[in-house]
Amino acid sequence: MTITLRPVEAETDFGTLAAWFSSIEDEASTEAGLKEYYHKVQERVTAQVAVDEAGVLVGFYWLSRHKFEAGRFDFFVFVPPERRGQGIGRRLYAEMTAMPEVAQAAKLRASVRDDSPEDRAFAERRGFHEVRHHFMMGLDLDTFDDCPYDAIIARLEGEGFQFTSMAALGNTEEAQRKLYALNDSASASTPGAEGEHSWESFEDFQKSVCQSDWYKPEGQIVVIDTATGEWAAMSAITRLEGNNYAYNLFTGVDQRYRGRKLGQAVKVTALRFARQALGVHQVRTHHNMKNLPMIAIDKKLGYVQMPGAFLMEKVNN
Repeated sequence: MTITLRPVEAETDFGTLAAWFSSIEDEASTEAGLKEYYHKVQERVTAQVAVDEAGVLVGFYWLSRHKFEAGRFDFFVFVPPERRGQGIGRRLYAEMTAMPEVAQAAKLRASVRDDSPEDRAFAERRGFHEVRHHFMMGLDLDTFDDCPYDAIIARLEGEGFQFTSMAALGNTEEAQRKLYALNDSASASTPGAEGEHSWESFEDFQKSVCQSDWYKPEGQIVVIDTATGEWAAMSAITRLEGNNYAYNLFTGVDQRYRGRKLGQAVKVTALRFARQALGVHQVRTHHNMKNLPMIAIDKKLGYVQMPGAFLMEKVNN
């Protein structure tokens, strides 16, 4: 069988790629959403599809140069199950890594589903090792009882903590800057995050988060210490296009305020928003395996663990 590789074409290929990304990431991806994302990151992405003799797509790779970590590339290589064992994945990976800037890269990273040992073996044979394990957790909102947390929230409010949202704060640039500072510091100091930052700057955060279609100011719940004006905790929740459940993007507490049950309180406030405003019956989120404090909170709330992914890395000396 003859397999041809060619550059990805948004207008003809993204419907298929969106379906494949949905199976890779366990998150619904739409053609429109993928096009929007690609438009934002196109200058950093190289993507090719594998096509058989009949013109049918049989796989792809999607390679992204990291936004601000020099010499790092993140990628996906995917072949649908019915077309595996034909060398298509090997061909895609070989073509991708033959590009001079990739061959000379300091670091390559890929996510591999934790319920697919053959995918992990494919990565390990090429020199990749596990650096992090992420998994999904899901909560049934129909059976979730939030009443036991009323007392915790009332206590915190009595101590001077204000529970509010970006919408209530006007979603101003000043508020967005404070949200960025809290989000960035809390996520980088999360156990297992190893100090990594998700955004290069406030401008990057504003473009990637605040200007995205999924960003809902009313679903960006924040807790402010009224005695000092410091932003102490946050929980961001939304409903992504194509999903019948809400997604809790991140819940974090400033290091100075940890140990006071702010994480539980702000997350419950976000779950109430999901139930009342988003009209969903389930909420999902992701954790890295080392983030034991937040995993413990979610288990207490009633979340159950679902399949996840290994973050695999290859470092070139």
